[in-house]
Amino acid sequence: MFEGILTALVTPFRDGAVDDEALARLVERQMAAGIAGVVPCGSTGESATLSHAEHRHVVEVVVEAAAGRISVVAGTGSNSTQEAIELTGHARDAGADGALLLSPYYNKPTQEGIYRHYAEVARETAFPLVVYNIPGRTASNIAPETLARLAELEHVVGVKEACGDIDQIAHVIARCPDDFRVLSGDDGLLLPLLAVGGDGCISTTSNVVPESVAGLMAAWQEGDAARALEIHQQLMPIFDVLFCETNPIPVKAALALMGLVDGEIRLPLTPLTEANRERLQLVLKETGVLR
Repeated sequence: MFEGILTALVTPFRDGAVDDEALARLVERQMAAGIAGVVPCGSTGESATLSHAEHRHVVEVVVEAAAGRISVVAGTGSNSTQEAIELTGHARDAGADGALLLSPYYNKPTQEGIYRHYAEVARETAFPLVVYNIPGRTASNIAPETLARLAELEHVVGVKEACGDIDQIAHVIARCPDDFRVLSGDDGLLLPLLAVGGDGCISTTSNVVPESVAGLMAAWQEGDAARALEIHQQLMPIFDVLFCETNPIPVKAALALMGLVDGEIRLPLTPLTEANRERLQLVLKETGVLR
Protein backbone atom coordinates (compact mmCIF):
# COMPACT_ATOMS: atom_id res chain seq x y z
CA MET A 1 0.00 0.00 0.00
CA PHE A 2 2.72 2.48 0.96
CA GLU A 3 5.93 2.46 -1.09
CA GLY A 4 8.51 4.79 -2.54
CA ILE A 5 9.73 7.77 -0.52
CA LEU A 6 7.68 9.04 2.40
CA THR A 7 9.09 11.98 4.31
CA ALA A 8 9.23 11.87 8.10
CA LEU A 9 8.18 15.48 8.56
CA VAL A 10 9.68 17.79 11.13
CA THR A 11 7.24 19.70 13.34
CA PRO A 12 8.01 23.42 13.07
CA PHE A 13 7.54 25.49 16.23
CA ARG A 14 7.34 29.21 16.74
CA ASP A 15 7.23 30.80 20.19
CA GLY A 16 6.59 27.42 21.79
CA ALA A 17 3.61 26.45 19.62
CA VAL A 18 3.19 24.44 16.43
CA ASP A 19 3.71 26.69 13.40
CA ASP A 20 0.74 25.65 11.26
CA GLU A 21 1.66 27.80 8.27
CA ALA A 22 5.22 26.51 8.09
CA LEU A 23 3.98 22.92 8.47
CA ALA A 24 1.53 23.32 5.59
CA ARG A 25 4.29 24.84 3.44
CA LEU A 26 6.52 21.84 4.16
CA VAL A 27 3.78 19.50 2.94
CA GLU A 28 3.36 21.54 -0.26
CA ARG A 29 7.11 21.41 -0.88
CA GLN A 30 7.12 17.63 -0.53
CA MET A 31 4.28 17.26 -2.99
CA ALA A 32 5.97 19.52 -5.52
CA ALA A 33 9.11 17.36 -5.30
CA GLY A 34 7.26 14.16 -6.18
CA ILE A 35 7.37 12.53 -2.75
CA ALA A 36 4.88 9.66 -2.34
CA GLY A 37 3.76 10.52 1.17
CA VAL A 38 4.45 12.28 4.45
CA VAL A 39 4.69 10.97 7.99
CA PRO A 40 3.83 13.53 10.68
CA CYS A 41 4.39 12.89 14.39
CA GLY A 42 7.25 10.45 14.11
CA SER A 43 10.66 10.68 15.79
CA THR A 44 11.67 13.38 13.30
CA GLY A 45 8.50 15.26 14.19
CA GLU A 46 9.43 15.37 17.89
CA SER A 47 6.32 13.38 18.77
CA ALA A 48 7.76 12.54 22.19
CA THR A 49 7.43 16.19 23.28
CA LEU A 50 4.05 16.93 21.68
CA SER A 51 1.04 17.03 23.95
CA HIS A 52 -1.85 14.80 22.91
CA ALA A 53 -3.74 17.88 21.71
CA GLU A 54 -0.73 19.02 19.66
CA HIS A 55 -0.26 15.53 18.25
CA ARG A 56 -3.83 15.44 17.00
CA HIS A 57 -3.56 18.98 15.69
CA VAL A 58 -0.41 18.26 13.68
CA VAL A 59 -2.07 15.26 12.03
CA GLU A 60 -5.12 17.37 11.17
CA VAL A 61 -3.02 20.19 9.67
CA VAL A 62 -1.03 17.75 7.53
CA VAL A 63 -4.14 15.89 6.32
CA GLU A 64 -5.74 19.20 5.35
CA ALA A 65 -2.60 20.39 3.55
CA ALA A 66 -2.18 17.11 1.66
CA ALA A 67 -5.84 17.17 0.62
CA GLY A 68 -5.70 13.62 -0.70
CA ARG A 69 -2.89 14.37 -3.16
CA ILE A 70 -0.27 12.27 -1.37
CA SER A 71 -0.45 9.67 1.37
CA VAL A 72 -0.43 10.71 5.01
CA VAL A 73 0.82 8.03 7.40
CA ALA A 74 0.48 9.45 10.91
CA GLY A 75 2.80 8.45 13.70
CA THR A 76 0.57 7.05 16.43
CA GLY A 77 2.88 4.83 18.45
CA SER A 78 2.96 4.49 22.22
CA ASN A 79 4.22 2.07 24.84
CA SER A 80 0.60 1.90 26.00
CA THR A 81 -1.55 -0.23 23.72
CA GLN A 82 -4.70 1.66 24.68
CA GLU A 83 -3.07 5.02 23.95
CA ALA A 84 -1.86 3.73 20.59
CA ILE A 85 -5.42 2.66 19.79
CA GLU A 86 -6.75 6.11 20.67
CA LEU A 87 -4.13 7.97 18.61
CA THR A 88 -4.61 5.63 15.67
CA GLY A 89 -8.37 6.01 15.82
CA HIS A 90 -7.97 9.78 15.72
CA ALA A 91 -5.64 9.58 12.69
CA ARG A 92 -8.18 7.40 10.89
CA ASP A 93 -11.05 9.76 11.71
CA ALA A 94 -8.97 12.81 10.73
CA GLY A 95 -8.56 11.41 7.22
CA ALA A 96 -5.03 9.98 7.28
CA ASP A 97 -4.31 7.03 5.00
CA GLY A 98 -2.48 4.91 7.55
CA ALA A 99 -0.56 4.92 10.80
CA LEU A 100 3.05 4.25 11.76
CA LEU A 101 3.46 2.65 15.19
CA LEU A 102 6.83 2.12 16.81
CA SER A 103 7.32 -1.00 18.87
CA PRO A 104 6.46 -0.33 22.54
CA TYR A 105 9.38 1.33 24.28
CA TYR A 106 10.59 1.25 27.89
CA ASN A 107 8.42 -1.65 29.09
CA LYS A 108 10.38 -4.04 26.78
CA PRO A 109 7.65 -6.57 25.88
CA THR A 110 8.47 -10.07 24.69
CA GLN A 111 8.02 -10.98 21.02
CA GLU A 112 4.57 -12.28 21.96
CA GLY A 113 3.78 -8.98 23.67
CA ILE A 114 4.89 -7.04 20.61
CA TYR A 115 2.72 -9.22 18.39
CA ARG A 116 -0.33 -8.83 20.61
CA HIS A 117 0.19 -5.06 20.85
CA TYR A 118 -0.05 -4.60 17.08
CA ALA A 119 -2.77 -7.21 16.71
CA GLU A 120 -4.93 -5.38 19.25
CA VAL A 121 -4.44 -2.00 17.55
CA ALA A 122 -5.29 -3.58 14.19
CA ARG A 123 -8.39 -5.26 15.59
CA GLU A 124 -9.67 -2.14 17.34
CA THR A 125 -9.00 0.37 14.55
CA ALA A 126 -9.31 -1.63 11.29
CA PHE A 127 -6.85 0.86 9.79
CA PRO A 128 -3.70 0.29 7.67
CA LEU A 129 -0.76 -0.01 10.06
CA VAL A 130 2.97 0.20 9.40
CA VAL A 131 5.11 -1.41 12.11
CA TYR A 132 8.19 0.59 13.14
CA ASN A 133 11.21 -1.40 14.31
CA ILE A 134 13.85 0.89 15.83
CA PRO A 135 15.72 -0.99 18.57
CA GLY A 136 17.96 1.99 19.33
CA ARG A 137 14.98 3.94 20.64
CA THR A 138 12.77 1.13 21.99
CA ALA A 139 15.28 -1.26 23.60
CA SER A 140 13.68 -4.20 21.79
CA ASN A 141 14.08 -5.71 18.34
CA ILE A 142 11.17 -7.15 16.34
CA ALA A 143 12.35 -10.50 15.03
CA PRO A 144 11.69 -11.50 11.40
CA GLU A 145 9.52 -14.34 12.71
CA THR A 146 7.33 -11.86 14.58
CA LEU A 147 7.03 -9.59 11.55
CA ALA A 148 6.02 -12.61 9.45
CA ARG A 149 3.21 -13.27 11.93
CA LEU A 150 2.16 -9.62 11.88
CA ALA A 151 2.16 -9.59 8.08
CA GLU A 152 -0.61 -12.19 8.17
CA LEU A 153 -2.94 -9.71 9.91
CA GLU A 154 -5.37 -7.98 7.58
CA HIS A 155 -4.55 -4.40 8.55
CA VAL A 156 -0.79 -4.66 9.08
CA VAL A 157 0.54 -3.58 5.68
CA GLY A 158 4.24 -2.91 6.14
CA VAL A 159 7.24 -2.17 8.31
CA LYS A 160 9.69 0.69 8.68
CA GLU A 161 12.92 -1.14 9.42
CA ALA A 162 15.54 0.82 11.36
CA CYS A 163 17.34 -2.13 12.93
CA GLY A 164 20.44 -1.22 10.93
CA ASP A 165 21.06 -4.85 9.93
CA ILE A 166 20.55 -5.43 6.21
CA ASP A 167 20.78 -9.20 6.70
CA GLN A 168 17.90 -9.11 9.19
CA ILE A 169 15.90 -6.93 6.79
CA ALA A 170 16.56 -9.39 3.96
CA HIS A 171 15.13 -12.17 6.13
CA VAL A 172 12.04 -10.02 6.82
CA ILE A 173 11.53 -9.50 3.08
CA ALA A 174 11.96 -13.22 2.39
CA ARG A 175 9.48 -14.25 5.10
CA CYS A 176 6.70 -11.74 4.39
CA PRO A 177 4.13 -11.69 1.54
CA ASP A 178 4.91 -9.74 -1.62
CA ASP A 179 2.28 -7.12 -0.80
CA PHE A 180 3.81 -6.41 2.64
CA ARG A 181 5.86 -3.23 2.21
CA VAL A 182 9.34 -3.11 3.74
CA LEU A 183 10.62 0.46 4.04
CA SER A 184 14.01 1.60 5.24
CA GLY A 185 14.16 3.67 8.39
CA ASP A 186 17.79 4.55 7.70
CA ASP A 187 18.42 6.86 4.75
CA GLY A 188 21.87 5.45 4.08
CA LEU A 189 20.42 1.93 3.76
CA LEU A 190 17.76 2.82 1.19
CA LEU A 191 19.76 1.58 -1.79
CA PRO A 192 20.95 -1.66 -0.10
CA LEU A 193 17.38 -2.31 1.02
CA LEU A 194 16.09 -1.88 -2.53
CA ALA A 195 18.76 -4.31 -3.71
CA VAL A 196 17.43 -7.06 -1.42
CA GLY A 197 13.81 -6.47 -2.45
CA GLY A 198 12.61 -3.58 -0.29
CA ASP A 199 10.03 -1.00 -1.29
CA GLY A 200 11.29 2.45 -0.28
CA CYS A 201 12.11 4.61 2.69
CA ILE A 202 10.55 6.77 5.37
CA SER A 203 13.19 9.42 5.08
CA THR A 204 14.59 12.23 7.19
CA THR A 205 16.89 13.47 4.41
CA SER A 206 13.96 14.13 2.07
CA ASN A 207 12.95 17.00 4.35
CA VAL A 208 16.03 18.76 2.96
CA VAL A 209 16.48 17.37 -0.58
CA PRO A 210 13.20 15.69 -1.52
CA GLU A 211 13.89 15.79 -5.27
CA SER A 212 17.18 13.93 -4.88
CA VAL A 213 15.81 11.19 -2.62
CA ALA A 214 12.78 10.77 -4.88
CA GLY A 215 15.17 10.70 -7.85
CA LEU A 216 17.13 7.82 -6.35
CA MET A 217 13.93 5.86 -5.92
CA ALA A 218 12.76 6.67 -9.44
CA ALA A 219 16.06 5.61 -10.97
CA TRP A 220 15.87 2.25 -9.21
CA GLN A 221 12.25 1.72 -10.28
CA GLU A 222 13.25 2.52 -13.88
CA GLY A 223 15.95 -0.16 -13.75
CA ASP A 224 18.84 2.32 -13.75
CA ALA A 225 20.90 0.96 -10.87
CA ALA A 226 23.97 2.95 -11.93
CA ARG A 227 22.05 6.23 -11.69
CA ALA A 228 20.58 5.21 -8.34
CA LEU A 229 24.09 4.51 -7.03
CA GLU A 230 25.33 7.84 -8.38
CA ILE A 231 22.59 9.71 -6.51
CA HIS A 232 23.23 7.66 -3.37
CA GLN A 233 26.89 8.62 -3.43
CA GLN A 234 26.01 12.29 -3.98
CA LEU A 235 23.71 12.13 -0.96
CA MET A 236 26.18 10.42 1.37
CA PRO A 237 27.63 13.65 2.83
CA ILE A 238 24.10 14.83 3.60
CA PHE A 239 23.16 11.46 5.12
CA ASP A 240 26.22 11.72 7.36
CA VAL A 241 25.76 15.29 8.55
CA LEU A 242 22.03 14.97 9.20
CA PHE A 243 22.79 12.33 11.81
CA CYS A 244 25.83 13.95 13.41
CA GLU A 245 23.66 14.58 16.48
CA THR A 246 20.37 13.06 17.61
CA ASN A 247 17.64 13.26 14.98
CA PRO A 248 15.90 15.71 14.42
CA ILE A 249 18.42 18.24 15.74
CA PRO A 250 20.50 18.49 12.51
CA VAL A 251 17.62 18.28 10.02
CA LYS A 252 15.73 21.02 11.81
CA ALA A 253 18.86 23.17 11.79
CA ALA A 254 19.22 22.50 8.05
CA LEU A 255 15.66 23.58 7.32
CA ALA A 256 16.23 26.71 9.40
CA LEU A 257 19.37 27.53 7.38
CA MET A 258 17.23 27.12 4.25
CA GLY A 259 14.66 29.55 5.65
CA LEU A 260 11.88 26.97 5.75
CA VAL A 261 11.29 26.77 9.52
CA ASP A 262 12.14 28.79 12.60
CA GLY A 263 14.50 26.12 13.92
CA GLU A 264 13.01 26.04 17.41
CA ILE A 265 13.45 22.67 19.12
CA ARG A 266 12.09 21.33 22.40
CA LEU A 267 13.92 20.07 25.44
CA PRO A 268 15.37 17.61 26.18
CA LEU A 269 16.70 18.08 22.62
CA THR A 270 19.07 21.01 22.32
CA PRO A 271 20.20 23.21 19.42
CA LEU A 272 22.94 21.92 17.14
CA THR A 273 26.42 22.67 18.50
CA GLU A 274 28.31 25.46 16.77
CA ALA A 275 30.95 23.10 15.37
CA ASN A 276 28.33 20.86 13.83
CA ARG A 277 26.36 23.85 12.58
CA GLU A 278 29.44 25.00 10.67
CA ARG A 279 29.91 21.47 9.33
CA LEU A 280 26.25 21.30 8.29
CA GLN A 281 26.40 24.66 6.55
CA LEU A 282 29.54 23.61 4.67
CA VAL A 283 28.00 20.34 3.48
CA LEU A 284 24.81 22.06 2.34
CA LYS A 285 26.87 24.58 0.38
CA GLU A 286 29.15 21.92 -1.15
CA THR A 287 26.12 19.88 -2.25
CA GLY A 288 24.31 22.90 -3.71
CA VAL A 289 21.50 22.99 -1.17
CA LEU A 290 22.61 26.43 0.02
CA ARG A 291 24.05 29.10 -2.27
